[in-house]
Amino acid sequence: MSMVPPPFDPELATVLESFPEVLAPGLTPDDVEAARRTAALGLIDVTLDGAFEAEDRSVPGPEGAPEVSLLVCRPTAAPARTGLPVVYHVHGGGLVAGTNRAGVTEPLAWARELGAVVVSVEYRLAPEHPHPAPVEDVYAGLLWTAEHAREIGGDPDRIVVAGASAGGGLTAALALLCRDRRGPRPLGQLLMCPMLDDRNDTPSSRQMAGRGVWDRTANETAWTALLGDRRGGPDVSPYAAPARAADLSGLPPAFLDVGSAETFRDEVVGYASRIWQAGGVAELHVWPGGCHGFDTLAPEASLSRTARTARVAWLRRLLAR
Repeated sequence: MSMVPPPFDPELATVLESFPEVLAPGLTPDDVEAARRTAALGLIDVTLDGAFEAEDRSVPGPEGAPEVSLLVCRPTAAPARTGLPVVYHVHGGGLVAGTNRAGVTEPLAWARELGAVVVSVEYRLAPEHPHPAPVEDVYAGLLWTAEHAREIGGDPDRIVVAGASAGGGLTAALALLCRDRRGPRPLGQLLMCPMLDDRNDTPSSRQMAGRGVWDRTANETAWTALLGDRRGGPDVSPYAAPARAADLSGLPPAFLDVGSAETFRDEVVGYASRIWQAGGVAELHVWPGGCHGFDTLAPEASLSRTARTARVAWLRRLLAR
């Protein structure tokens, strides 16, 4: 049976036609340096025109490892307030690229609307720093954030962890680590098109081979950078690839979303289903015709606006509890 890919949303398809390079077969090991240079471009004003005061903090890293860099953004409208919710953000970049400024635009938009502090973590990148370096850095940054939440105007009991793509996978792994180490207890986990499964062999990964923004080739490159020859084998840790976790009980409430026309569709749907099967709480959205990262590529598209609205609505309900 041939693997016919689902169609892109018509509005997104029009936008994608103007970016033919993003539809070409994906990242190879030779492309990593170029991806890092691209990720360093177009960095935003993290104050959002003065809505936040921003500072960089260097905090203790994992034992025996370098310090971890955190970007801390506090609302300026109420500088004397404490006890604000905290969004702890983990950037994407295929595990091989990105900084704590990458992808932080949307968490800052949530925080401006909901009155929250944003802490964005920078972690060591593969392949120079394979698993467990990235997730251990993310965990160390969360430990500091929870311990110093009041110092930065936040509430240690209202920390939401969030990430997209590789950052979404690391966020899911972070929730597992927090549960298993009896560490900080996030109020919720917001996983946007998360990268969860190193096996790279779902129907959607095969359907989207050679198509879309992040295809099977790119996925193999990223997971191999993180895991080397362990990728796809029997001994991969769930803290590297959360889809490997045997037990998804006892996790914080989750929001997961993914496009129907992207590599990660089936692993995300499967992860949400297993949270429900374990008695957990999850809200799942599969955006029809959405490609990977569609809301970044086409922010004004109707589907992008709908997706962003759903995320904010979930956060609002979570924080109102």
